[in-house]
Amino acid sequence: MMTMKNIVTTCCLFLLSAPAWALVPPDYQEPPSSFNAEVEAGLQLNSGNNETKNFNGRTYLTYDSKNTKQEATLKAYYAADGNESTAERYELYLQSNYKLERGYIFGRGEFTWDQFGSYTRISTISTGYGFDLIKNNRTKLSLEAGPGYRYDQPQGSVAEPDPDANRDIILRSAAKYTVKLQEYTSFNADVTAETGQTNNTLTLDMSYKNTFIQDWAFKIGMNIKYTEVVPDDSKNTDTITTFNLLYTFQ
Repeated sequence: MMTMKNIVTTCCLFLLSAPAWALVPPDYQEPPSSFNAEVEAGLQLNSGNNETKNFNGRTYLTYDSKNTKQEATLKAYYAADGNESTAERYELYLQSNYKLERGYIFGRGEFTWDQFGSYTRISTISTGYGFDLIKNNRTKLSLEAGPGYRYDQPQGSVAEPDPDANRDIILRSAAKYTVKLQEYTSFNADVTAETGQTNNTLTLDMSYKNTFIQDWAFKIGMNIKYTEVVPDDSKNTDTITTFNLLYTFQ
């Protein structure tokens, strides 16, 4: 049987523990994680060397710590006309940043496999220096520049069915721009130029994202790549337009 002393002790313990419960508000959320991931998929429209309509997917992973930032992006594009493939392209981007007091030093690798493109395989490795020219709650503009090495395998043509691969020392420069238009909408534009002795490329990657349900968003993207020197029967400009659903893991 519980005595009066036990009842008083129990009440005191309950009252002492009440402030500890009050320190945690009902809408408390865990602090943001250093790890972030995005997965998207949707409709694809190609023009240029490919005239197809089908699906695409993209996965983006990033880990942002105090001294470093790691990023990985995997893209896949596939289209088929009946049982025959008409477009098949895979892209892998890896970048590691080491943060300095001002700016960062980066190492980057870009790998593309494109069965129907003007170049069936492209590998680019670069390093250099980057910094944030503008960085606030609404707008961010980062600039990067540095040397690199590019390997590309041209697509065979009637005049040259088995072309030799190109190897080139390049200078890579990039500008990455992000702006928050409204609370749930944002616009992103990346411009990358690669200047080499035998070939030059210019890539514009733009996207508009609208979040409509918590971690779900609708995203419209456009990637335009211009290559100065391409094999015969190929076009200089490739354009990919995507309409995707995107989910963010945090």
